[in-house]
Amino acid sequence: MAITPATATPMDTDPGPAALPALLFAWFSPAFPTGGFAWSHGLEAAAAHPAADEAWLGAWLEDVLMRGGGWSDAVLMNLAWNAGQTRDVGAWRDVGVLAMALCSSRERRAETLGQGDAFVAAVREGWPALAPPGLEATPYPVTAGWSTAALGAPATDAIAAYLTGFAANLIAAGVRLSLCGQAGAVRILARIAPRIANLAARAATASEDDLGGCAIAADIAAMRHETLDGRLFLS
Repeated sequence: MAITPATATPMDTDPGPAALPALLFAWFSPAFPTGGFAWSHGLEAAAAHPAADEAWLGAWLEDVLMRGGGWSDAVLMNLAWNAGQTRDVGAWRDVGVLAMALCSSRERRAETLGQGDAFVAAVREGWPALAPPGLEATPYPVTAGWSTAALGAPATDAIAAYLTGFAANLIAAGVRLSLCGQAGAVRILARIAPRIANLAARAATASEDDLGGCAIAADIAAMRHETLDGRLFLS
């Protein structure tokens, strides 16, 4: 009996409004191929602190989110989202330049550009119409802002999803560094979830004038990481 070869059925990649929550969960899940697991945002160096444990990790993460890279990324993402809403490529590129200028160390720059490139490549494969224009290196929150605007996702929801993924990756890094176990990771995520929601709401109405932060210890840790021996992470 002859066997008829199976044929692939083309997928409909037009998400539609009903798919928005699912796509936001997918795009900013640690499972999405941005390589987030490879970066620790300086946590690996900071974890040498003698008091580093679950409580310390939670406090460190809250500082990064509220006063450091989390807040800056959220505002930059909103600026890029606004540019994406109007398809203003020039404004979007300007946000990218600003984002790179704000990187406080070589590894922070590599982290945001590496994840940004990977995010663009993944979106381009599944949803080419939603990918940002051009192929040049662009920081992660800037690529995310354009694509979520093209998706039709509200800025607050998109930023909250981004920040949740950001936090989840760093909590997972904390588990790998033995700062806490799986149960502790869940406790930290539960504790910071309301803060992420508030942060996203603030960022969704923020302008360039709202950029700025003060997470000096995290920035110094990111710089110190460049000279660590036997590193688990790229930053």
